[in-house]
Amino acid sequence: MLRVRCLRGGSRGAEAAHLIGAMLGRAVTGWVRGAFQSTSSAAAAQPHHAVEHVTEPVQQECPVCSYNEWDPLEEVIVGRAENACVPPFTVEVKANTYEKYWPFYQQYGGQQFPADHLKKAVAEIEEMCNILQHEGVTVRRPEPMSWSEEYKTPDFSSSGMYAAMPRDILLVVGNEIIEAPMAWRARFFEYRAYRPLIKEYFKNGAKWTTAPKPTMSDELYDQDYPIRTVEDRHKLAAEGKFVTTEHEPCFDAADFIRAGRDLFVQRSQVTNYMGIEWMRRHLAPDYNIHIISFKDPNPMHIDATFNIIGPGLVLSNPDRPCRQIDMFQKAGWTIVKPPTPLIPDDHPLWMSSKWLSMNVLMLGEKRVMVDANESTIQKMFESLGIKTIKVNIRHANSLGGGFHCWTTDVRRRGTLQFLLSFED
Repeated sequence: MLRVRCLRGGSRGAEAAHLIGAMLGRAVTGWVRGAFQSTSSAAAAQPHHAVEHVTEPVQQECPVCSYNEWDPLEEVIVGRAENACVPPFTVEVKANTYEKYWPFYQQYGGQQFPADHLKKAVAEIEEMCNILQHEGVTVRRPEPMSWSEEYKTPDFSSSGMYAAMPRDILLVVGNEIIEAPMAWRARFFEYRAYRPLIKEYFKNGAKWTTAPKPTMSDELYDQDYPIRTVEDRHKLAAEGKFVTTEHEPCFDAADFIRAGRDLFVQRSQVTNYMGIEWMRRHLAPDYNIHIISFKDPNPMHIDATFNIIGPGLVLSNPDRPCRQIDMFQKAGWTIVKPPTPLIPDDHPLWMSSKWLSMNVLMLGEKRVMVDANESTIQKMFESLGIKTIKVNIRHANSLGGGFHCWTTDVRRRGTLQFLLSFED
């Protein structure tokens, strides 16, 4: 017999039917798991007049549960900088990097990032993990791996990159972990570093979905993508032209951002419309996918352009205005434009822009992990009544991400909800 109790949960009102269904699913899963584990002993002992003892299944909370970007954070995956390699300078890498760093990629592609810089990045991320644990968050890490070996598929050959940015490859929606297919050949096998963790979560009740893996053949990329200058980037982006084609679905998880039943996504250099449509069909009818776009010459990953930090509260990059901002304003959202980043011009940002300053990680509605060097954005958060947890990851920034990129939230304490009503 299953005993069901209705919970009053979440910081903003529970959806009882959803919670009951989830609890029933967990209970039945636990019972089935137990039954499979005890089949041999049960088959061996069946007396004619045995007294039947009915044991109520123990309801176990799923270790994976996250619906948005701001509920109280309980468990997180933090990436690794160890052994990180510069990706080979292929057409898709060229389209996503800045011209001044192209000589760096041509020289070091396939090799590890500069050793001294990498050592400092590793130390910064270790300290970030310590601070997260001090804030009461359980920290999990991918497996350390070598990324320098060359691999070959029937369609391409490449060396690897890293397992630094779990946000790029893993998207948690409710109790489901979605493994993104990725779009860079250097990241084709990145999932391997996370598989031990994902298998553990799956064994303990989480759903696990792997999106269709693209072949990454030449047809996925515009081999003649005409990019030489920043002006080229602006023109191509305005025309809706990207280095990835619609040959097959591809997406990075970091092009999606969550707000309860509403997820927002951009068509970018690494996420195509086929990938977005796959996600739309996969998550329907429980979730709504909204495509939004920005005045961005190099769209790749949404969270340094449009970062949702609370219910109806979003950081919107003033250099990359959202073309659908009216949709949010009509829905009653508060749009906050973060201040200009303070990172110096001579600091290497091989894989990103200075706007990593707004790539923050919410530990709850009133706590945020923010760059210790970015005093102006700290003051902005304080003016919003949000406590800042200051951490320095400046050398880790150089590898392509801020706090949001370096993490994937596995579990937040909250419930699924319609935040506001949207019309595309």
